[in-house]
Amino acid sequence: MPKPIFILNGPNLNLLGKRQPEIYGRDTLEDVERNCAAAAADHGLSIRLFQSNHEGVIIDTIHQARDEASGIIINPGAFTHTSVAILDALNAFDGPVLECHISNVHKREAFRHHSYVSGRADGVIAGFGVQGYVLCVLRMATLLRAA
Repeated sequence: MPKPIFILNGPNLNLLGKRQPEIYGRDTLEDVERNCAAAAADHGLSIRLFQSNHEGVIIDTIHQARDEASGIIINPGAFTHTSVAILDALNAFDGPVLECHISNVHKREAFRHHSYVSGRADGVIAGFGVQGYVLCVLRMATLLRAA
């Protein structure tokens, strides 16, 4: 089996299902993990889901992915709009990177319209709720098959 897909989640995503359900829905990060694992398994792939509220931990996990992951799906949360350091770490990763956002960031506050991560991402999914993670897994399966 190929190396797993790392699914990285940034700050406050540990509160998924509890925090602002009118924006982020009622599904939890555990639901996301279960749905992504099932979608990956349908394509002979596996996932490893991570979440941290700390930028350095996310960067360390991206560094770990250099040896242990076939691709990265990342929802950096608020770090999307602020972290050049996460962008630099992603630029040091050789595999495909997909950016995922639960809400449509372009319908929200103006500061959310810019993403540092998009400068590295091979694709961006935004506004599809937690289903966006599964769509990223499906796209990642296609990208990995083509590699």
